[in-house]
Amino acid sequence: MGFSFTLINLAGAIALLLWGTHMVQTGIQRAFGANLRSVLGSALRNRASAFLAGIGVTALLQSSTATGLMTAGFAAGGMVELVPALAVMLGANVGTTIIVQALSFDVAALSPALILVGVMLFRRDSSTRAHDLGRVFIGLGLMLLALHQLLALMAAYEDAPNLRLLLKAVSTTPLLDVCLAAALTWAAHSSVAVVLLVMSLAAKGVIAPDAAFALVLGANLGTAINPLIEGPSGDDPAAKRLPLGNFLTRVTGVMLALAALPLVGPVLTRIEGDPARAVADFHTLFNLTLAALFFPLLTPYAALLRRWLPQRVDPADPARPLYLDPAARETPVVALGAAAREALRLADVLGEMLQGARDALERGDRRLIAETRRRDDVLDHLNTAIKAYLTALDPDELGESDHRRLNEILAFAMNLEQAGDIVDRNLLPHAAKKLKRGLTFPREEQAALIGLIDRLATNLRTAASLFVTTDLRTAHRLADEKVAFRDAEAQATTQHFERLRGGRLEAAQTSALHLDLLRDIKLINSHLVAAAAYPMLERSGELLPSRISRQDAS
Repeated sequence: MGFSFTLINLAGAIALLLWGTHMVQTGIQRAFGANLRSVLGSALRNRASAFLAGIGVTALLQSSTATGLMTAGFAAGGMVELVPALAVMLGANVGTTIIVQALSFDVAALSPALILVGVMLFRRDSSTRAHDLGRVFIGLGLMLLALHQLLALMAAYEDAPNLRLLLKAVSTTPLLDVCLAAALTWAAHSSVAVVLLVMSLAAKGVIAPDAAFALVLGANLGTAINPLIEGPSGDDPAAKRLPLGNFLTRVTGVMLALAALPLVGPVLTRIEGDPARAVADFHTLFNLTLAALFFPLLTPYAALLRRWLPQRVDPADPARPLYLDPAARETPVVALGAAAREALRLADVLGEMLQGARDALERGDRRLIAETRRRDDVLDHLNTAIKAYLTALDPDELGESDHRRLNEILAFAMNLEQAGDIVDRNLLPHAAKKLKRGLTFPREEQAALIGLIDRLATNLRTAASLFVTTDLRTAHRLADEKVAFRDAEAQATTQHFERLRGGRLEAAQTSALHLDLLRDIKLINSHLVAAAAYPMLERSGELLPSRISRQDAS
């Protein structure tokens, strides 16, 4: 019974360690996620700055997986070169060693103070950054508390004969240690937590130094498995370049370290008498050596990866999402960025539909009308995929800015999908009616109609740019476009009634169709404004609740 309770306590302490690591990661992501992504994106210009950014971002997030997902988001679609992306991953692996080094010292006494400060900050207004930093302090306190409990549990059983026999058998097989730690790291999604656990075992003498070093190698290998398995999916092999490249560097490093372990291990234990500190130093030494080894070789290494995994040249299904990576849902800032990139594809498809409608009105091609209408199915599928992806995010992991961005993405996707419905169900059928009845618009009306569609296409590009840049002046300019389309509709309505009063029935029929087309175009423009301009104007407090003038009754 006592042994069963010990196993439960041991599992609880490990779970507490993992949960503390999770709280630190989510707290940092919610407090600084957008800034970290911006820093990482701006640093991806050369390998040196990318390497340093990988160290800094991972040291804060305590997760090389989260850094890798951010980098994969930039690398997907060729937005960043493979060489700096690989440099980020080398830096990310070094960054994981910083928190391990800090916790390798005897800082368990800080646990109550960290939790106290964290709770005080966490109980403040949830919209403040202090609330998110409270999660970070609580997580750090829980990690220290878990490590202290692990040490206490191991102290009672370090001399148990059966445990000693089992660990002695494991210690004689370094490859088995590597596999066990790699599997545990893959399951826990945290190499930091596993290395800290190994430090606790080594500190109490439960495992020999060589076994502890082999377990550290396994933890470094396991952290590269998650992005490879759960990373970018799809038929394009190029999407696997970065996770596979990082995994192969880990495998190479582990093989070389295992071969050098009989020489390096004794030297390190003689230099550092504290077993826990020796484990932390070995973890740092391994990652620094691996970075020094591969950093000068990144250019030919990237060329080799491109040769092994060439980019797929076959056209993909346009309705298949390209950027909605399921693994990115664990990192909200990455998931929101992926959804935003997918939403921009809606703008591209809607632009193709508008161009098809313009050509159909100008040339009267029935086949072109049918092809353009089929693109609405692409909009429907992408919009559904984006909504399903975003609604699957855990709302508790999202900060106030994350919730606002999520709503903006949903509004953008929904309005563009509805604009596509108007093209499909109204604009194109009217173009088909014009062709079927053999109607011809007067030259000036035809030119005005084509000009408005071109203006609509320009507004669509402005809306897409505004969705990314969030420039307030651009939002005002896009919102003001509603006036031009409203004036065009009013002028066409006046001309239509004049023709009716003049008794020109054929001209009235043409002008009625022209008026229907203008109303469709105006409605599409309204959706573009609502997709990008209104959310920003509302956020800045410059969107009026109504256009009706409110005058004092007195």
